Amino acid sequence: MGTDPQYDPSLWLPTSVKEMRRRGWDQADIILFSGDAYVDHPSFGPAVVGRMLEAEGYRVALVPQPNWRDDLRDFTKLGPPRLFFGVSAGNMDSMVNHYTANKRLRSDDAYTPGGKAGFRPDYAVTVYSRILKKLYPHIPVVAGGIEASLRRLAHYDYWSDSVKPSVLLESGADLVVYGMADKVMTRVAKALSNGYNHKLLRNIRQVAFLDSREYADRLDTTKVIRLEPFEKAASDKNAFARNFTLIETESNRLETDRVIIEPYPGGKFVVVNPPYGRLTEDEIDRGFDAPYTRMPHPRYRGKGDIPAFEMIKHSVNIHRGCFGGCSFCTISAHQGKFISSRSRRSILEEVKKITSMPGFKGYISDIGGPSANMYGMKGRDEALCKKCLRPSCLHPAPCRNLDNSHGPLLELYTNIRQVKGVKKAFIGSGIRYDLFDKHYGGQYLLEVVRNHTSGRLKVAPEHTEDKVLKWMRKPSFGQFEELAGKFREICNECGLEYRLIPYFISSHPGCTQEDMRALWAKTRRLDFRLEQVQDFTPTPMTLSSVMFHTGIDPYTGGKLYVARRQDEKRRQKSCFFAAPGAGAGKYPRPGEKALGPKNRRR
Repeated sequence: MGTDPQYDPSLWLPTSVKEMRRRGWDQADIILFSGDAYVDHPSFGPAVVGRMLEAEGYRVALVPQPNWRDDLRDFTKLGPPRLFFGVSAGNMDSMVNHYTANKRLRSDDAYTPGGKAGFRPDYAVTVYSRILKKLYPHIPVVAGGIEASLRRLAHYDYWSDSVKPSVLLESGADLVVYGMADKVMTRVAKALSNGYNHKLLRNIRQVAFLDSREYADRLDTTKVIRLEPFEKAASDKNAFARNFTLIETESNRLETDRVIIEPYPGGKFVVVNPPYGRLTEDEIDRGFDAPYTRMPHPRYRGKGDIPAFEMIKHSVNIHRGCFGGCSFCTISAHQGKFISSRSRRSILEEVKKITSMPGFKGYISDIGGPSANMYGMKGRDEALCKKCLRPSCLHPAPCRNLDNSHGPLLELYTNIRQVKGVKKAFIGSGIRYDLFDKHYGGQYLLEVVRNHTSGRLKVAPEHTEDKVLKWMRKPSFGQFEELAGKFREICNECGLEYRLIPYFISSHPGCTQEDMRALWAKTRRLDFRLEQVQDFTPTPMTLSSVMFHTGIDPYTGGKLYVARRQDEKRRQKSCFFAAPGAGAGKYPRPGEKALGPKNRRR
């Protein structure tokens, strides 16, 4: 079949013994297990980790979506690796992937061919790690990805409605790599190259591990943050909240050399080493410039499209990290608060690769990232950033030290439009309108609406009521109304019949039924048809999940209302679907569908 990536499996990381033999391998150095199907693309974590390890000369194989229900042959088919097993639930926490906000089992999975559900277990990192440690007790297991990252310490688990211990205790993994693994995994591989070296592994930044009281007592007390013991945090909501403030504050530092330790029964301690700083331009480029095929593995031919891949296959991620600090979002908790931006060269080379992909018709689906318009942004004086403890550079007001010029991004858009084969490049990621700068903000919105919108511009006000937005760490709804006015003006001036599509959340901590009635009334007044709406789902290691569990603001100790019961959550969400003309306060009962104008009862 030649070198067409649709047919030549040797262009992917090997996923079978046959593919390993084709490369002349009798053993892999590292075997990665993932809850996602294998897509060799820089938006899929296991592919990125595999390619970066491969670039260092390691033999890396990958087992996607192993069957954990049968005789476990998927866990043994490649044999033991020379160095270690890597385990990830995939691009999503497996529980978020499996269940709705009402804890109902989803009927599909966007990371599986054909969108089929049932190809990964609940708590996938724990299940995979336990199996591997049982089969190969002497081979190190290194857990990573968003599920392991945000469960590295005690955390509230919405699906069991309990405070669960670190994933290290539940899974038996030897090491957790948290955050983005670009710098870390190659150092882990190097430390293990000469055999399992306990001391070398514990000197690596951005890892978490389980150790003894003796180890914890030897640490420099001036560089240690000691959390409340797990038993206390699990039984005392105030202690749990105090732990969170310490974790979030430390995680949002630009630079730190402090270790977090969390005591557990039996004299055990979870030790979390400090993270690396943000990636340099060269470092982030290295991950994106690897020789990806940008396609699903040929093993999936005839099994249906992988929805998550179809969504991003013609998109470009231009940066990592987010300094918005939204209470409910895991992005800054996992990727970091400080922005790591790719070089213009790297981005444009990726755009050129996309133009040569089979089926590309000239349209880039997204130029973005965790947010659309944070590219290249940082503090003007980074000495001030090093002292800063704020979880958000935008809330409660934009930081005066923030260089939020949109100039470099506007230049990048121009460069992308000039690439041969690109008819139009859309902005599909969310835009932070509270980030517009005085010099380029108006020009940026004009440019996006005129040249980079498919007819629907998505933004995320999340709510209309300022007291709820305060708990969310989002700007006042007045700023959204101002944006909506400017958007309409641009559309009228340019003769464009475009729509603004706002995202909203119900049942967020602090949000009452009265607040949802107010949201209903305001969005109807502004003539918005609510399409992009969701009920709040508490996810590990976010401020919102801590407020949901404790009912308090962990930074002030103040109490707030929380819609915990499923009937309360359904009532709040039903406000999104109230029938037009129903009148304020008249909504469908929980479980009922709103009646449209054609089938409304008379």
